[in-house]
Amino acid sequence: MTKKVLVIGGCGRIGNSVAQDIANHTDAQVTVTSRSHKQVDSKFDFLGLDLANREQIKKAIASTNLVVHCAGPFHHRDGRVLEACIDAGVDYIDVSDHRSFYERVIKHNDKAIASNTTAILNTGIFPGISNSMVKQGIEEFDKPQKIHLSYVVGGSGGAGLTVMRTTFLGLKNTFSALINGKWQDTLPYTEREVIEFPKPYGKTGVYWFDMPETYTFADSFQVDTVITKFGSIPDWYNHLTWITAHVFPENWVTSPGGIEFFSKVSYAMTKVTDRFSGIGVGMRAEITGEKDGKQTKYCATMTHNNTAISAGAGTGAIAQLILEGKLQHPGIYPVEQALSTPLFNEVMKSRDININRI
Repeated sequence: MTKKVLVIGGCGRIGNSVAQDIANHTDAQVTVTSRSHKQVDSKFDFLGLDLANREQIKKAIASTNLVVHCAGPFHHRDGRVLEACIDAGVDYIDVSDHRSFYERVIKHNDKAIASNTTAILNTGIFPGISNSMVKQGIEEFDKPQKIHLSYVVGGSGGAGLTVMRTTFLGLKNTFSALINGKWQDTLPYTEREVIEFPKPYGKTGVYWFDMPETYTFADSFQVDTVITKFGSIPDWYNHLTWITAHVFPENWVTSPGGIEFFSKVSYAMTKVTDRFSGIGVGMRAEITGEKDGKQTKYCATMTHNNTAISAGAGTGAIAQLILEGKLQHPGIYPVEQALSTPLFNEVMKSRDININRI
């Protein structure tokens, strides 16, 4: 029988990339959703779905084998889609990109196990592929100690307004980071570092940024420090974002109207600069620790010329593995706790995504 996949938010840039990847790598019947009617690729079915309506959600997933939640930002999502999947015993994955969502839904872990529901969070590119890059490095150590994970994105990354909103939503909020064994309050877009990424990015500035990995890595791996830093190309975007985070009045940046204004202005700017900066992504994972009684370092990088497509590959790969029965772990997990390194390498190779150790 043909498996059925429901991609919630599948008409957005990231959701469409996920749907395309699933269609390219599986024989599943893919349905994409949006609140209003959209023209979609002929290979997909379309379903109008309002996430404010719990009955619509319940009905939408009733005859589905897998739900993929791509309707961000996830800062204020309450987990109702995951709860409905658990109640129905339907497997679930998402592209959630904020620790608060993980903290809200992990309380349903026991219920997910009891209903035999596999729920994997934080898939995509970062979080997502980045998490598995780090896991691969962690496995090289007897005693890993420090994770330093950096990301850089060209312009818009090929994504839409939702990703811009996600960036601005967290700029004024401190977050906890594990540093030298202690949780410390950290400000976004502080402590600039210049990191050497592979071509075409080269040396690029990155800044502290609140990512789910900052939180989940401390639970997934026995380390003392987890650093996650983000930057944009061209570099003057970083300086504009720093000004937004540290100079503009708080109510300008934290109000819904302010977030929408900055998101739309930024998106309009990237429509111009994308022609010069590209829309790709670069990631660098550096891990230090002990191996055979000696201090050593592991470093791996990854690049892709389209951030949205690579995010689709990260999530689509997890969907493929679940549909094929290769990834079944009842419960709720961040991706690094559910996906093994051999399976990660297998699905990345099939998508021509290379993780390079340097």
